[in-house]
Amino acid sequence: MTNIDIPLGKRTLQYRFFEILPGALSYAVVLSIFISSLFEPFVAAILILVVVSIMFVKSVAMAASAIRGARSLEKSRKVNWAKLLKDLENPSEMLFKRASWLHSKQFGMRQHVINLYNISQSEVKYPKPSEIINLDMIAFYNEPYEVLEPTLISLAKSNYDVKKQLIVVIAYEQRGGAKAQATVKQIKKHWKGVFRELLFVEHPKDIPGEVVGKGPNLTYAGKYMAKWVKENGLDPENIIVTSQDCDNHPDPDYFAYLTYEWIVTPERQNMSFQPICVFTNNIWDVPAPMRVIATGNSFWNIISSMRPHSIRNFASHAQGMRGLIDMEFWSTRTIVEDGHQYWRSYFHFNGKYAVRPLYVAFGQDAVLSDGYVKTLKAQFVQLRRWAYGCSDVAYVARNLLRKDRKVKIIPGWSRFFRLLEGHVSQSYTALIIAIGGWIPLFLNSESSRDFSAHQLPIMIGQIQQIAIIGILITIFLSFKILPTRPERYKKSRNILMVLQWVIMPITAVCYASASAFYSQTRLLLGRYMEKFDVTEKHQKK
Repeated sequence: MTNIDIPLGKRTLQYRFFEILPGALSYAVVLSIFISSLFEPFVAAILILVVVSIMFVKSVAMAASAIRGARSLEKSRKVNWAKLLKDLENPSEMLFKRASWLHSKQFGMRQHVINLYNISQSEVKYPKPSEIINLDMIAFYNEPYEVLEPTLISLAKSNYDVKKQLIVVIAYEQRGGAKAQATVKQIKKHWKGVFRELLFVEHPKDIPGEVVGKGPNLTYAGKYMAKWVKENGLDPENIIVTSQDCDNHPDPDYFAYLTYEWIVTPERQNMSFQPICVFTNNIWDVPAPMRVIATGNSFWNIISSMRPHSIRNFASHAQGMRGLIDMEFWSTRTIVEDGHQYWRSYFHFNGKYAVRPLYVAFGQDAVLSDGYVKTLKAQFVQLRRWAYGCSDVAYVARNLLRKDRKVKIIPGWSRFFRLLEGHVSQSYTALIIAIGGWIPLFLNSESSRDFSAHQLPIMIGQIQQIAIIGILITIFLSFKILPTRPERYKKSRNILMVLQWVIMPITAVCYASASAFYSQTRLLLGRYMEKFDVTEKHQKK
């Protein structure tokens, strides 16, 4: 099997070149604007307008995707996935009963009839719902029981037979110490007998070759479960593994929807299934900057679900146990195991790999620490960890340049350039949109007589005014995904949920742009991030 792991220790010159590339390009774009502003304001104006115009076009496309994604999410909520899943137990018989649905406009109904037909006519044996077992792996460090309890409640309330077909694995860290042990003790006390199995796996600390992160924890638990599955006579071909953080709350329909899509997908072992992660669990409690960031991240996940070329594994996602065993589960050498899992899978399956979106919400906590200042800092810590996904640029390039490469060259390199462009544009876009129009005027005294430099702020302002339409769409859609307002807050809180968007330019520069530059600079200098900084997340009672 091709080695799909990130290299340890000293990198080759080729690998270091691609590690340096994202940061070098990001700084080059910003410096080119500042330098051209000093000597050629007209050139600087052109560069700035190009950046702003590209972002404007992207924002229009993203607004359209957000509308379509939100509609798909809303339509999917109206589907009785447990009922559709039950039909797959006897597809030939149910095909005649559901034939009239072929002309239905309701989400998924027409496709359901087609699925029943394909399964009933196929020579390949499709698994039945009763043969499938879902294995939910919850990773935690030392969070208190109060954080995990709502997660376990959401699992227990699933529209799925959790007593017979759901195994829950609590993957905890030895380095979590007494706090982790206390949480495990509480879970054992209150949740025995609720699920088919409730298992606990402790990840030892300081295993050689591992970073301090979620990936090693999940992988250790995954390997333990692979042995457990074999010892208990279960077939890994019929086991779906969902990995999630301890604060994630799956929608009641998640397991039924996931199992349905798993069964009707012939290439199921070569795929990941990605629900839409929304940061809404405690959205009413967090400060305004965190609400803006959390809502923006939620909508990015909705947008990605509508764009097959950009959807990746993120946070909570599902894969087949057989495929995970073959590729040795998740990476133990990166702190961004979720996004990196896409690339590990892509190269393991020689490019024959895809992520299928599930239009079902997977609730997560927005950042909330003990105090306003600590919350602001914790949010940056989370975003800089996400931005460290830029480390995948070198990993992807290395695998595409291998002599034994089995991935098709055009699809592979097109993914590489989209990955690179995404990380680079994240660093400079918000900064240039916020202050780029004024740079030539401030840096070059003679530019005040240059018409292009003088008109630049006005032109950018006009583009931004049009782009406000996208923000208004986001505000409208955000209220559709918000959970019910807690009784402890008055109706006036709704007004703040609208006014908060005024600070979006500030959060974009101080968080999105700054975190990208931070992570790319660390990678550029070879100061690798090898410790997963746990994000503090709380819910007010």
